[in-house]
Amino acid sequence: MGVMLDSSVLIAAERGKLQLPSLLDSLGAQPVGISAVTAAELLHGCYRGKDAGIRARRFAFVEALLELIPIRQFGLVEARRHAEVWAELAKRGMLIGAHDMQIGATALARGDALATLNTQDFARIPGLRLVALEHHT
Repeated sequence: MGVMLDSSVLIAAERGKLQLPSLLDSLGAQPVGISAVTAAELLHGCYRGKDAGIRARRFAFVEALLELIPIRQFGLVEARRHAEVWAELAKRGMLIGAHDMQIGATALARGDALATLNTQDFARIPGLRLVALEHHT
């Protein structure tokens, strides 16, 4: 069991609104990772930069993260958890974004907690443990 970092945390760190080293230090020896979906979201943000300078800065930040932080793949085990989460949230009329359901399912499948600034949506996922971030922003 470890902690997955959501894109909201990493984007806030890139923008200087969250102290990532402080957060990582507070997690101690817990394994840290990001989902493959989070990697895609971050890379998407790089490609959407308004000019070459912004794109280059974002790519440098994201590529450094991808070298440092292990990627949690989305395979069959995660797909099964995703289907379960999706069905439960649909039944309760509490759907969240598809990417967020995939990220949450990946954390659940691994037994990981999730560090996110989007607690409103992720708190809807039954059994997903969230990491408090108020001391790092």
